[in-house]
Amino acid sequence: MCLAVPGKILSIQDNKDALRMAKVDFAGVVKEVCVDWLPEVKEGEYVIVHAGFALNKLDEEDAIETLRILREMGDLPEQE
Repeated sequence: MCLAVPGKILSIQDNKDALRMAKVDFAGVVKEVCVDWLPEVKEGEYVIVHAGFALNKLDEEDAIETLRILREMGDLPEQE
C-alpha cells in the first residue's frame, strides 16, 4: 500500500519536444514530477502523484485537510 501526499505545483516547465514537468512541493520536500497526463493543471494547484507522475488534480480544500490529518497523525512535520 502506498500513501499519496498532496503536492502543490510551484512551477511548470512546458517543453515542446519533451514531457511536461513541474516542481511540486510535498509538505516542504520539492520534487520534479511529470504532469503530462494532466494538461489542464496550473501553478498553485494540488496534485496526487505516484511513481513520479501526477495522476489527479486535487481540490485545495481537500489537499489542506489531508495534510492537516497527516500532521495530526504524526506522518508529516508540523508547519513552521
